[in-house]
Amino acid sequence: MVLPESYTERIKKQLGEEYEEYLRSFEHEAENGLRVNTAKVSVEDFVKLCPFEIKPVPWVKNGFFYEGERPAIHPYYFAGLYYLQEPSAMTPASILPVTPGERVLDLCAAPGGKSTELAAKLKGQGVLVSNDVSSTRAKALLKNLELFGTPNALVVSETPQKLCEVFEGYFDKILVDAPCSGEGMFRKKAAIVKNWEQYGTGYYHAIQSEILPYAVKMLRPGGMLLYSTCTFSPEEDEGSVQEILDAFPEIRVLDAAEYANGADLTGFEHGNPDWIENGSEELRKTLRLWPHKIRGEGHFVALLQKGEDREESGAATLRVSSVSKPSKAGKFPAEVYEFFDKLHYDIDFSRIEQRGEQIFMLPKLGVSVKGLRILRSGLLLGEIKTKRFEPSQALACAIKAKDFDNRLELKAEDERVLKYLKCETLEVEEKLENGLVLVCVDGFPLGWGKYSNGNFKNRYFAGWRHM
Repeated sequence: MVLPESYTERIKKQLGEEYEEYLRSFEHEAENGLRVNTAKVSVEDFVKLCPFEIKPVPWVKNGFFYEGERPAIHPYYFAGLYYLQEPSAMTPASILPVTPGERVLDLCAAPGGKSTELAAKLKGQGVLVSNDVSSTRAKALLKNLELFGTPNALVVSETPQKLCEVFEGYFDKILVDAPCSGEGMFRKKAAIVKNWEQYGTGYYHAIQSEILPYAVKMLRPGGMLLYSTCTFSPEEDEGSVQEILDAFPEIRVLDAAEYANGADLTGFEHGNPDWIENGSEELRKTLRLWPHKIRGEGHFVALLQKGEDREESGAATLRVSSVSKPSKAGKFPAEVYEFFDKLHYDIDFSRIEQRGEQIFMLPKLGVSVKGLRILRSGLLLGEIKTKRFEPSQALACAIKAKDFDNRLELKAEDERVLKYLKCETLEVEEKLENGLVLVCVDGFPLGWGKYSNGNFKNRYFAGWRHM
């Protein structure tokens, strides 16, 4: 790979005697990784189930390396048991200490690698706002969150400024995986080198300088902000953090290594304030990942906290139409209530809203989000079609197998699993009740079907079909 001369000159200064070792890292293939969805399966149980040869990622307790496998076509992928993610990119969401019940924002979220981990940490409690300014990319984000079984997400496509108008002082935790020059991904994607030559580091630093102040304003006093990039550029890393420290005296840098939950950070380096003008010693608490020191690509991580010296912003009341659980003679067809009576899943009927034919369970936001470009608010439960109810693919992903009694239990090696995922017809000899059926693979839900006197109709969502 031919690297730009201006880039190599700077990297030589940053790495000194390690520069040649860094160059040799380009002789190795980029690492492949998968991250276990702990909202659905424990790491210990996944290791027992996993059909691939995997090895632990030292710095992420639910992360694994894999080689020579195709996990994206395995039924477990369609059951949402893991997310395919470059090992270094697992670091930011792993370090941000999210706990159930908190209000969390992933500001630059698509395609969802970090949002899905934040969602798993929330365990269905609190709220996750996942945003990407590109509506096209936000659609991929929505799919991944639904596949992971996330019931409490608000997926939006807005500018940070517009979000700040609604959410100032609102969030407990914010993750900003900012657009950057991508120097840490040169080995993985050679095309990024051409992008670097076209735009350089200043272009992306300007974007970061625009995004970060809004993120700080949306953080509540005492809240934490995780800033990350996949570049080595001091301008975009230490420089962007220093700008925030200068502009917001209430912000301090936390030692990111102390929030790694005891993970092995061998090979990680601390940030270097000497690489920028007037750099604070606080910057040594940030972390940089180099591909010649770890089995992963390049990354930078900074964990910031907002001081307690500011009053929390007032929050408007969320204005949504909601209904309590009505009687059988209520506003929905009887089949809707019959389905919920059979479902052993906690449905909060005070947060149910119908929009057209679709029924949603809204997240507990506490603020009005009117005016935002919303792709999804909460969990899509299903659709009413000519007085019948069809539960959604998102609901199938959100529940456990035990939450629905009428199940078709299949093994991963059963050829019918692949047929089901391809939306093909299945031969079913198992004894089932007439009506809706939850199709599972090794005890994990895949989607719905309809059984009637020996005939099985495949209801897997066609938009997700296995190709």
